[in-house]
Amino acid sequence: MIRYLFLIIFFPFLFFSCAGQQPARPNIVLIMADDLGYECLGCDGGTSYATPNLDRLAATGLRFRYCFSQPLCTPSRVQLMTGKYNFRNYTAFGILKKGEKTFANIFQEAGYTTGIAGKWQLYGSTGQKALKGTGTLPHEADFDEFCLWQIDRVGSRYADPVIYNNRLIPDTLQGQYGPDVFMAFIEDFLTRHRKDPFFLYYPMVLPHAPHVPTPDSPEWKTNRYGRDNRFFADMVAYVDKNAGLIIQKLEELGLRSNTLVLFTGDNGTNRAIVSMMGDKPVHGGKGLTLLTGTHVPLILNWPGHIAGGQISEKYVDFTDFIPTLLDVAGLSRPDDFQTDGHSFARLIYGKHLHGRNWVYCYYDPKWAHFKYARFVYTPFYKLYEDGRFINLSKDEKEIHPLPADALSNREKRIKKQFIKVLNILNPEP
Repeated sequence: MIRYLFLIIFFPFLFFSCAGQQPARPNIVLIMADDLGYECLGCDGGTSYATPNLDRLAATGLRFRYCFSQPLCTPSRVQLMTGKYNFRNYTAFGILKKGEKTFANIFQEAGYTTGIAGKWQLYGSTGQKALKGTGTLPHEADFDEFCLWQIDRVGSRYADPVIYNNRLIPDTLQGQYGPDVFMAFIEDFLTRHRKDPFFLYYPMVLPHAPHVPTPDSPEWKTNRYGRDNRFFADMVAYVDKNAGLIIQKLEELGLRSNTLVLFTGDNGTNRAIVSMMGDKPVHGGKGLTLLTGTHVPLILNWPGHIAGGQISEKYVDFTDFIPTLLDVAGLSRPDDFQTDGHSFARLIYGKHLHGRNWVYCYYDPKWAHFKYARFVYTPFYKLYEDGRFINLSKDEKEIHPLPADALSNREKRIKKQFIKVLNILNPEP
């Protein structure tokens, strides 16, 4: 009775204080750069590139030291969007298997407006003729609106881009720059849906090769197709610029306090790029199972909800995003959805989280010369399926696996735990 009396007294106040305001359910904006390793952001210790907007997001939000993706683009996208380890549902490079439930499916079912801009690469357009068109289209993954590059054909993603703008007929936009086209779509999407709860996914095309000038490069006017790795710095600056523009637009629309913004990268940096962390050179590890192939930035920012200046030492991988976002939005997991991930939402609210003791990777990209590998690891130790056990703190390049008869008692315990994980997460039927 007391409970009902409370509601009767206070319900009018709640109604009038919320009427016409932002929706109670939080908006979510997930930004993922393409081929941007942990070493590239200033807030993570990188010293080669200017990233003031992302550094500011980190300073006023929650930054993770240990977020891990898959080593390559499509495997990471499939894992991020479905919350499952690759051995469960990754069938081919450039393909998201039809019928897989994605985070957009879940949020759309919950009443969110869903949008995506940037890189798709999930329908089959990579030159493997037998696979062309056998994957998933954006609307099949329940994205209400989209502005995308690489659905059933490739073409340029930068100058004069080939873009699918909320339809399945590609347009070549002469004189335009792909990332600017995506930003125009994003700003329009945010404006039109400012009164609705929305889920916006922005898998950037930047700073993936070819490394070419941006509109902010002096060379843009004279040689916008010129390829040179020195343009990688300009492309990282454009990643940062676009992240800043999204924050600026959310602020203009009065949506910042009701919008969780996440920023990450899909895998390590291109191997042609050497970046600096102080006086330490870091060679890009895209496609490789080294830490430089899987260690990516992760920043969460949500004014009024996430206290600034936080740095988490907890381990996160791409299966963890969906359960975390569902918890943030207050959504239950659908009965027909299973995930390998673990929510880290407690950290958003400043609560204790026991967290992972390990990260698992099943990597079979089925693309080019990249090789299959299965392993369990932390930033400090790694165990491969073939038995190689490595102290990553002393052997980042994994040249000298530890002999079994030379392990300390602590290392024996870690290895035993990793063996148990490999036995449990066994892709064999």
